[in-house]
Amino acid sequence: MSKVPPQRPLRNPPLRRNDTFRLNLLQKVLLILALLIAVMTTLPVMVVLLIGLLPTFTVLITDRTNTNKLVIVGCFNLSGVFIYLFHIISNFTVRDAFFIFSDIFNLIIMLGSAGLGLIVYLEVPNLFIYIYKIMAQKRLKTIDSQLDKLAQDWGEGIRGTISSQPQA
Repeated sequence: MSKVPPQRPLRNPPLRRNDTFRLNLLQKVLLILALLIAVMTTLPVMVVLLIGLLPTFTVLITDRTNTNKLVIVGCFNLSGVFIYLFHIISNFTVRDAFFIFSDIFNLIIMLGSAGLGLIVYLEVPNLFIYIYKIMAQKRLKTIDSQLDKLAQDWGEGIRGTISSQPQA
């Protein structure tokens, strides 16, 4: 008999579902430094993104496990904010960034698009349920009409509704 050599443990075992990814101190400092540089060099864009994407940040904080909701609300919210990012890119001043928020209709468009995304997330499944119910009812009517035709051709016994009393 040949012996099987024992397996060596993996150097970097794969992350299990409960394991979390943690950054070391140097990585945290570099990440914060990169974020500060990005904010300082693109301050007008960051102001519009920070205020405009508040609904997306809210979903991110309150419902971390539901990524579908985050993606749908975030995409709709980003589409509402994207319109005003073009204005900021063409007029790259902080004054213009705050001028966008002085008009309430701009805020309604940015934040309302996230609300529209939430409505889509909540109501589209109900719409599909309704459509499938209608399709099932039509299919049931088709099957019933085919059963009626078979009952005319072969007699009512095909339905299984004839009583089991003997005929005299």
